[in-house]
Amino acid sequence: MTNASLDVPMAPALTHGRRFQYYDLIMVGFVTVLLCSNLIGPAKVCLIPLPFSVPGIGESLSFGAGNLFFPISYIFGDILTEVYGYARARRVIWAGFFALLFASLMSAIIIGLPADPNEPFNAALQPALETVFGNTWRIVLASIVAFWVGDFVNSYVMAKMKVWTRGKYLWTRTIGSTVAGQGADSLLFYPIAFLGIWSAESIFAVILFNFGFKVLLEALMTPVTYRVVGFLKRAEGVDIYDRGTDFTPFSLRD
Repeated sequence: MTNASLDVPMAPALTHGRRFQYYDLIMVGFVTVLLCSNLIGPAKVCLIPLPFSVPGIGESLSFGAGNLFFPISYIFGDILTEVYGYARARRVIWAGFFALLFASLMSAIIIGLPADPNEPFNAALQPALETVFGNTWRIVLASIVAFWVGDFVNSYVMAKMKVWTRGKYLWTRTIGSTVAGQGADSLLFYPIAFLGIWSAESIFAVILFNFGFKVLLEALMTPVTYRVVGFLKRAEGVDIYDRGTDFTPFSLRD
């Protein structure tokens, strides 16, 4: 397939069963970012002094470290949907879902196993593991539900907007889908995890800040997204338009 053929919209059926050179690598990158940002990042809250006082924030900025990297998974999602189509992005989302579910289960089992009192290192290791990986069931549930809903919303909006815009104005799709996906993610995660623990005002403030931060990061990364998408479309010889696609999330078919 020549590069010129990329000017012609392709339906998912035209590439059914086809193997791609970079698809698996992007899937691995997506799952890696997802796991690291959910298992490593949430354990640390950062405090960064600001050069001036910001209304509603103050003179310092406090945020969970995972928020620095979790939005990258949405960039991967945008690239997957834009290049390979919704159905293949759906497979990657499910791979991330089961990876996150397994990691959460593994963390709970390892923390719950009795530590050998004859091993001196366990005296320091066990409480450290509980602090870093011992999330409550509400936080685990919130992470999994918010990720699943948010990523499917992101991919769906991305695919629909590509058809509506006839493949033009990629930036509108990357930012628009992130607004929808990250909005759903934030609106689900914080109430599920912290309603009744934090005040409603605190939950609203955190939702607003994290939503704005993630959308801003997506906007700043737009030039990188353009370059990666352009490279993949040329290298793979594919540019999927989701016309006639079954958008049910409950499928693994491509």
